[in-house]
Amino acid sequence: MPPNCCPAPSPHDPPRRPPPHARRHPHGRRRARDRARAPAPPPAAPGQPTAVGANPLEGDEILLALWDDGSVTALNGHVDLGTGLQTALAQIVAEELDLTLACVSMALGDTARAPNQGATIASASIQIHAQPMRRAAAQAHAWLLARGAEWLGVPVENVETRLGVVRLRTEHHTHVPYGQLLAGQRTILRLDPDAPLKDPAHYRIVGTRQPRVDIPQKLSGETVFVHDMRVPGMLHGRVVRPPYAGADHGDYIGNTLESVDERSIAHIPGIRAVVVIRDFVGVVAEREEHAEAAARALVIRWKPWPGMPDMGNVENAVRTNPATQRLLVDEGDVDAALAGGRGMARTYLWPYQMHASIGPSCALAHWQPEGDVPLKIWAGTQNPHVLRADLAKLMALQDVQVDVIRMEAAGCYGRNGADDVAADAALLSRAVGAPVRVQLTRAQEHAWEPKGAAQLMQARGGLTPEGAIAAYDFETSYPSNGAPTLALLLTRTVEPVAQAFEMGDRTARWPYEAEHLRVKVNDMPPIVRASWLRGVSALPSSFAHESFIDELAAEAGQDPVQFRLKHLRDPRAAELVQATAQKAGWRPRTGPQENTDGGLGEGGDILFGQGFAYARYVHSKWPGFGAAWSAWVADVEVNRKTGEVHVRRVVVGHDAGMLINPAGVEHQVHGNVIQTTSRALKEQVSFAPHGAPEQQAAKTALAGVRPAGTVQNMDWGSYPILNFREVPVIEVLHMPRPGEAPLGAGESSSVPGTAAIANAIFDATGVRFRAPPFTPEVVQAGLEAAGTGGSLPPPLAGHGDHGGMAVPPQRPPQDAATPKGGRIQPHGRAAKACGPPPVRWPWA
Repeated sequence: MPPNCCPAPSPHDPPRRPPPHARRHPHGRRRARDRARAPAPPPAAPGQPTAVGANPLEGDEILLALWDDGSVTALNGHVDLGTGLQTALAQIVAEELDLTLACVSMALGDTARAPNQGATIASASIQIHAQPMRRAAAQAHAWLLARGAEWLGVPVENVETRLGVVRLRTEHHTHVPYGQLLAGQRTILRLDPDAPLKDPAHYRIVGTRQPRVDIPQKLSGETVFVHDMRVPGMLHGRVVRPPYAGADHGDYIGNTLESVDERSIAHIPGIRAVVVIRDFVGVVAEREEHAEAAARALVIRWKPWPGMPDMGNVENAVRTNPATQRLLVDEGDVDAALAGGRGMARTYLWPYQMHASIGPSCALAHWQPEGDVPLKIWAGTQNPHVLRADLAKLMALQDVQVDVIRMEAAGCYGRNGADDVAADAALLSRAVGAPVRVQLTRAQEHAWEPKGAAQLMQARGGLTPEGAIAAYDFETSYPSNGAPTLALLLTRTVEPVAQAFEMGDRTARWPYEAEHLRVKVNDMPPIVRASWLRGVSALPSSFAHESFIDELAAEAGQDPVQFRLKHLRDPRAAELVQATAQKAGWRPRTGPQENTDGGLGEGGDILFGQGFAYARYVHSKWPGFGAAWSAWVADVEVNRKTGEVHVRRVVVGHDAGMLINPAGVEHQVHGNVIQTTSRALKEQVSFAPHGAPEQQAAKTALAGVRPAGTVQNMDWGSYPILNFREVPVIEVLHMPRPGEAPLGAGESSSVPGTAAIANAIFDATGVRFRAPPFTPEVVQAGLEAAGTGGSLPPPLAGHGDHGGMAVPPQRPPQDAATPKGGRIQPHGRAAKACGPPPVRWPWA
């Protein structure tokens, strides 16, 4: 092994920027280093999630530090949410610098050291935000080559690098370690955005399966999770929330507290403070159990408040929400193509859903007004620099006076209560002048986390006489998801005013060819406090797109996969669709199979179905960026008596370009499948009904009675998620693209999932479901309404057509669950049997 190839991770503390009035060099431990400085981040786009620019007082942002022992510290503003990002970024740096993976230490997200690259959202960490760091590593590599050639006294063309040394191409034993080239000097490089990158044909580390570098610490129980943080003199805090769970706008916010009776907790020992700032209420105690007891016992009176909108009918709530329409696509003449009642119209509804983090959010704050940095926060945020700006506003500080130290926390793939609890901890720490750890309760996390927004989608389309798509007209309505940090609202540091964002346009354009195409999005203010959740508006929109094209295929009497391929003009997408269907053993069909066999023998009450869906996740400001392509084939079982749906196997085709770490991408696909299956079958936020007048006026304080319109899922019993027994078998098909750019994989494989499951349920039952979740109650009601519940008649003699009497296709009414014919083809021919004869692929 060459002398400086770092057999163990570097011990260096990642560099931290100093406060602006103390301009010491940020790398305090080593004199020799090479730094690549980052450009300023782009400004925030109008209508998009909040972003904050770099503060000039902080000086240059550092992407890379090379040390005189041959190790490297690389810095990135995004955070690892269990996605394997830390490992993949280290692979990129090690590859460009020709080092082993053990030589590279990553520093992610911390505001005092990592560059400001915005929130960890939109599957953009590898695809977009890793590129400056990759260029910095390539630029540093070129500098090392030139420096090594000078040291060895030869032209730069005569040297190469290998595992941390610069060596002669013809005499490998003649070399100089990187650390020796750096010793005793300080070199600063301004990032060159055109620095040449390593040829992918020569990759040794990128593209190989690597174990995640964060797992060993977690297995050994080291302090990596914010919940485990302990510091000397730490106190414990709890908060008491107002009665309006789920609200983030309205004049009553911050104005509803009437009184707090501190005498009600006088019997509890160790109470340090009761903190009241308008509608913010918290307690601090010396022991955690005493803080919990005080939060439960504290007597608080709230004023009457107007109550929240009636959310008993989410579709109506979205329809009647004020909106501004944007026309995104207008090609051809949709109205003329669909005039005279031609075509079909469908409505799809997506529910409010939770991030549903297994661990309630937690944070630790330390207020030290006499120090260089008055406020330090340890938090599980996905958005460190915006959280820092929020905390600075809340505490009346400059942003450089706040240090957000990012810790691991419960996964959420969006925004849970992590930022809210960080602000809670800051207020409580300031009140007592000591470090305070705050953890939310399960009920608080469920009730107050910003929800994944509901979405209403309306689609119209039709077929030409030849069975091609004539037109597609798509309109989507998406309540906004800004969700200001809660303490800012409760203290009225910011005004609780509803704001409409432009976030409903992700994957709004469907991927299929149609001569006449129109896409509209209705931007609207929030109804319920919401923030981004995995897939954002792309997942619901793709649910509508892929359900609708399945309906068109059935209307045309064509196989759903073949029908898609006839209208896909993207050869890369078509290749993915074909490969996924073939791997899954797709059975061509022209209508629902209503199969009671499933390859296991007659199943009695169990119907078997197979569904297909395809999508590409397109994110960021319209027209956006395309992340990875993904296709699903879902095999489901439906109990026609109970309505229970079990997804037994999912085959996912996935094209993420060049894979930095194939193992990491597979982990991401598995996580997407499990979460999406849970969201499709189980997850839906429910709201307290509008009942008696006194409840609507929010005057009630009856135990167990939620104020009207507020979130009422307070535990896992009322908000179930997929359990281990229900996890499907998952098979992943990678599309190898070693010469292509890497694409975001954090969300893409979730986007087609719900449609694939819905299409599989249709294949099993002949009934369309257009509003997840597909709970047993929903499915049973749909089957009974369609007359397909209970026992099915025997197959038609001579046809082997499982599912009973053949009926001609008929256009279903516009509702959430409707029967669809199709077991007789358009010209009266009986549909093919759904058994397993040899498959002849129609596109072969």
